[in-house]
Amino acid sequence: MTLTVGLTGNIGTGKSTVARMLADLGAEAIDADQVTREVMRAGTPVHAAIVEAFGPEALAPDGEIDRRRLGEIVFADPAALMRLESIVHPATLEAVARRVAASGARVVVIEAIKLIEAGMADGYDSLWVTTCRPEQQVERIFAARGITQAEAEQRVRAQPPPEEKVARADVVIDTSGTLAQTQQQVREAWERLIGG
Repeated sequence: MTLTVGLTGNIGTGKSTVARMLADLGAEAIDADQVTREVMRAGTPVHAAIVEAFGPEALAPDGEIDRRRLGEIVFADPAALMRLESIVHPATLEAVARRVAASGARVVVIEAIKLIEAGMADGYDSLWVTTCRPEQQVERIFAARGITQAEAEQRVRAQPPPEEKVARADVVIDTSGTLAQTQQQVREAWERLIGG
């Protein structure tokens, strides 16, 4: 039987790092953001719906969705963010479910920033949440995404309070410390998961 782990946490809290650590321990990791990129490709129904909702300014010169430009639009407008999520989430959920069903791994980890908000969390065997200090989130986003400090702060503020996710978690991984400290927490939680 495949065990499913939903892995979430606000932007810049180390979800991808934890997912890689779980993959190193033998899990199959599914990155819902990568799945979202796939369902948004030109020629898909999701792509057409995004262009209809946000206009041609959401497109890059090659006809694909300009994720950075779309991010600028939706992170500045909560109603626009909700509209985008209502277009993207159902298709992403369906594609993730197909991948989980097709997996032969003992543990499948589904990494998604909106796991709880999209209604995905209830279907998994265990819910893991990553956390760190807000200033670390801003620092990590700024360093990794090529956006301004102000844009990084805006993206952190646009997210629901982390306490909401933590309150639902079966496992909380605090990534504020060193990589080794994070790895130790992941290993211990993994052993409880597969041992239990």
